[in-house]
Amino acid sequence: MIKEVYELGTLAAASEVLYLTPGALSQQLKEAESLAGTKIFNRLNKKMIPTKAGTHIYQTACKILKELNQLDKSLKELASGEKGSILLSTECYTSYHWLPAILAKFKIDFENIDVKIVFEATHKPIQKLLQGHIDLAITSDPVPNENIDYYELFEDEMVAIVNSEHPWALKKFIDAVDFISENLIIHSEPLETVTIYQKLLQPNKIQPKSFTILPLTEASIELVKADMGVMVMANWAINPNFRNENIEIVKITPNGIKRIHYGAIRKEHDKPDYIFNFLKYLKDGIKR
Repeated sequence: MIKEVYELGTLAAASEVLYLTPGALSQQLKEAESLAGTKIFNRLNKKMIPTKAGTHIYQTACKILKELNQLDKSLKELASGEKGSILLSTECYTSYHWLPAILAKFKIDFENIDVKIVFEATHKPIQKLLQGHIDLAITSDPVPNENIDYYELFEDEMVAIVNSEHPWALKKFIDAVDFISENLIIHSEPLETVTIYQKLLQPNKIQPKSFTILPLTEASIELVKADMGVMVMANWAINPNFRNENIEIVKITPNGIKRIHYGAIRKEHDKPDYIFNFLKYLKDGIKR
């Protein structure tokens, strides 16, 4: 009230802003002066001239009102959810196929959290996480590090994709030795980060005849359809239409090659709750 009277200079102008009659506003000012124990304004005709005390109250009022407005804004944000952002990446481009649906649902429930995918970190998500370039990495190759916490998300199985005329198409399963005469299509190097090499070929000291590096899954499938190589991919990433396109899916080893995917975050004491909410959405969303 005092702020508006000070800035507008008359009771009539201030009463319109405060939705009070001039008489009611005059009465409230008298009560304020009584509480303050001093005059706040001198009345000169219709003008309200602030006293020294009035100027001091006005200056303090500006600070207090600013804080109250900020408090109100913060409370509204808390009521509607936390506000922040998550920079996300995964070690495999194929993983981005299932992310959009989960991101869309998360955005509905947490509209103040902005989730961005950092594609540049795809091949080195853990390294980028430690460097602070991303907030969350999805990986199936957890590197022990005292600065990282890993949260299990889901388990999948790796299967071989071959041309329907390929000799593997008649097998119930293949093993490490079967790769010796094959051109293996992989997404990227180094080989130590490729799941089939890491979990099967390297432990058995098996080296395929050759490698073709091709980051795009669709392009890799076209090479398989042309019988120019074999590839290994997660069972969830297989398009249902593949079987109608001269493609066969073959199990790897009798027990299958399985891996666990983790959500990795940096260890920080003040990690916001929405990071953990997003991890839960990832786990539940992928399971569905």
